[in-house]
Amino acid sequence: MPGMVAFGRRWGIASDDLVFPGSFELLLRVWIGTLILFTYHKGHFDCNGGGVLHTYLVGLLVVLGLIILSLWAIVYVSAQGTITNPGARRSMPALVYLRALLYIPEFVWACLGAVWVSDDSRGCAPATVGAVITAVITSWVILLFTGLGVVFVFDPMGRRRLQPGPAEPLGVRDMESSGGTQFLSTARSLATKVWECRLRLLCCCLPQDESHRAAFSSISQLLSDFFSDTDLVPSDIAAGLALLHQEQDKMERSRDPEDIVTHSPSSPIDQDLQTELEKAAHCMQFAAAAYGWPLYVYSNPFTAPCKLSGDCCRTSAAAYDVVGGDHLGCHFSSILQATGLQYRDFIYVSFHNQIYEIPFFVALDHKREAVLVAVRGTLSLKDVLTDLSAECENLPVEGVSGACYAHKGMCQAAGYIYKKLVNDGILNQAFSVVPEYKLVVTGHSLGAGTAALLAILLRTSFPTLQCYSFSPPGGLLSKALAEYSKDFVVSVVLGKDLVPRLSIPNMEDLKRRILKIVTNCNKPKYRILLQGCWYELFGGDPDDFPTEMDSRREEQLSQPLLGEESLVIRHSSSYQSLASDDSPAHAAAHLPLFPPGRILFITEDGPSRRSCFSQVRYRADWSSETAFRSILISPRMLVDHMPDAVLRALNSLCSDGPFSLCPSSLSMTGRNPHISM
Repeated sequence: MPGMVAFGRRWGIASDDLVFPGSFELLLRVWIGTLILFTYHKGHFDCNGGGVLHTYLVGLLVVLGLIILSLWAIVYVSAQGTITNPGARRSMPALVYLRALLYIPEFVWACLGAVWVSDDSRGCAPATVGAVITAVITSWVILLFTGLGVVFVFDPMGRRRLQPGPAEPLGVRDMESSGGTQFLSTARSLATKVWECRLRLLCCCLPQDESHRAAFSSISQLLSDFFSDTDLVPSDIAAGLALLHQEQDKMERSRDPEDIVTHSPSSPIDQDLQTELEKAAHCMQFAAAAYGWPLYVYSNPFTAPCKLSGDCCRTSAAAYDVVGGDHLGCHFSSILQATGLQYRDFIYVSFHNQIYEIPFFVALDHKREAVLVAVRGTLSLKDVLTDLSAECENLPVEGVSGACYAHKGMCQAAGYIYKKLVNDGILNQAFSVVPEYKLVVTGHSLGAGTAALLAILLRTSFPTLQCYSFSPPGGLLSKALAEYSKDFVVSVVLGKDLVPRLSIPNMEDLKRRILKIVTNCNKPKYRILLQGCWYELFGGDPDDFPTEMDSRREEQLSQPLLGEESLVIRHSSSYQSLASDDSPAHAAAHLPLFPPGRILFITEDGPSRRSCFSQVRYRADWSSETAFRSILISPRMLVDHMPDAVLRALNSLCSDGPFSLCPSSLSMTGRNPHISM
């Protein structure tokens, strides 16, 4: 599991990560070696440059033989041991050094082959020339991808890892000492700078103004804190997720069906739930419409291009209050198509998008007699930065006792929209037209969290306000604000959606569970990944592996691994106690945050694995925030978050009929009688 130490630094790859790349290169080298050997056996060297060709082929066969032997040794050694027991792989650095040395003669022979092909290959057999060209190109491609791989696994903090003192056993540390404290402070400062550089590189196309610099700084601090207490490489996380998915599926299959009490379309349902489902299905159309033309085209791939092609460039948006980012009018045209509203029904439409400033629109919903504010979810890199600004920010609300704080990025976005609606008189303009209408706020994902916070800000001015929040983030509100919002906010969550379960404490818990399960697994990583891929693609029975650690392994978890540094930094906030999830030491290091309002939970009725064209029914019932305290690993954790999937489920529940799982079966306009087709 720990990153491999080679060339005097630690790398972002473990010693058991070379099975798959080594095997692929080994097969490629054997194929090239066979081709060259056949060419040497059948070749004729009486052509121009034949002597150079003979020398080149013999030397290439020798180099390929050495490379094949070294690769076989690397693959064999890398496949030994387990993730947290690298003792059987202690010879891996020496093999890596040997393989690196062999790049020198390979580079020389690749240059020699290129020179021979360009200068001395005239008159030689075309098959011989083709074989040499193939060998040369293959060598250059491998060298290129090796260089890219080195850049990819390079760890900028690899030289700054703590080294054990001469009087200490390898890896033994006292993090409570002044030297340990100073090291941790330096390491975290460096980690923050590294993450900030990565964010700046990723967002190089964005303006580097003060607001973006502040966002980069806060996000990099959050990421560095999250990854600072473990020595995980990406493949360890992938293996842990594969094991956790199978463990969760095994527990779900063993659950007593009578313990699951939910509503299905065939069972009676209380009037309140039925009413909320119908309202939610109606509002979800507006929340999905806020995404503009990308989601509309995705949901209607055959009809949307034709509908929008004639409207995009001739939408008379100039006559209406449309702001920024929609020069051709395609976003606005798709909103019109998806909602079935007329131009005159829109009070304000904004496609302006910056960090903490997200698009939204205000429209008159005559069907439900409401002034409706729809906030767009994540659709740009700037929205992602708003999502990642996940630290807490105070949000005092009059009449609410207890700590009042919320997700910083969405709190700032809600404040931006609040100022537009109130200070710029947008809501006053709307209610001057329809004073008897009520106010409804809605959104999906990032828009759901922002809509819930916006509803809290507007609640004192609009006591009858309602908010429908679809797939909101789990880490949004403090407990006091979450309880306060239950009077006017309804959150809709579908299946195993990741986002409503996503919060910093839940991520810390996931990291702890990953470490626990991979530490207790006695299988090599390559087998875990192969079986995990097979299980994700083709299903079957979950793999049988231990799910509880015995006391011996628990004690060893906090000790350094053989030949490598400790996997876990002692006294980490995430790993204070692995013995018991309920132990007092296992306290949350971050302020707890909860999803908003009452939670309407929708699940699929029947087996989780179906073909694309199978029919599916859904169940719905009220749930509580305690049901979303753990992240569920599943291929559907992202699919269930998609707005078209949420809309399909709501439409299915309201129509009391099964729906196809294929995205093309969804029409965003399927249930609105005002939609003009």
